[in-house]
Amino acid sequence: MPLPLQLQHLPTPRDLPELLGSLQQITPLLDAMPGVVFFIKDSAARYVLVNRTLSQRCAVNSHHELLGQTAEQVFPSRFGPLYTEQDRRVLQDGSPLSDQLELHLYPGRQPGWCLTHKLALRDPQGVIIGMAGISYDLQAPQASHPAYQKLAAVDAHIREHYAQSISLKDLTAIAGLSVAQLERHCKRIFQLTPRQMIHKARLGAASQLLADHLPITDIALRCGYTDHSAFSRQFKALTGLSPSQYRERLRDA
Repeated sequence: MPLPLQLQHLPTPRDLPELLGSLQQITPLLDAMPGVVFFIKDSAARYVLVNRTLSQRCAVNSHHELLGQTAEQVFPSRFGPLYTEQDRRVLQDGSPLSDQLELHLYPGRQPGWCLTHKLALRDPQGVIIGMAGISYDLQAPQASHPAYQKLAAVDAHIREHYAQSISLKDLTAIAGLSVAQLERHCKRIFQLTPRQMIHKARLGAASQLLADHLPITDIALRCGYTDHSAFSRQFKALTGLSPSQYRERLRDA
């Protein structure tokens, strides 16, 4: 859908301070989103604007305590470095990060799941001057949706059988839906694609098992992966760390 004519002609901010100045009037709205983290960072990946949710997640009294710092400086060691590495990739090549399922820090300093989006910000000449991002919590399923019962059966199957091979064909048979219908309803009800639901179940179990002393190859097999390398690739894609690195961060936290 094209942008309204008046939005198409809004000027591009000349620099980051001008952009921040233009957002001052809407910052109360950004603070009124308890389940959504919003932030803007400069070209060195340092926070220059954060909303109340992020301040609360970081357990600080004022958002000013976060300004001028990177995620690596304000989040625990198991999460901060991977967030900053992610930021720098966006700032370096300008490619957006979209619909990234990942672990996040929740109240009580406990990890939880969210979907993250990050976007490079540019001046009128196209030079990257910073980045903006949001991370929103995965909410409880929409039980009022007409297709909820069918999709609840899919979710239950995934959570019970994540250690086994699960195909889209299996899930469509359980739901009695086509692949397109399954994808659409899963996104509406669970905010995730079927593939993301499988990854979440497997990686959630793996992240708990990594706190123990089990060999990583055994964890991979217990969580539905065919081998150590496949598990490591998928784990790093969703957490930013290899399984062994994540285990080290758990021990250091």
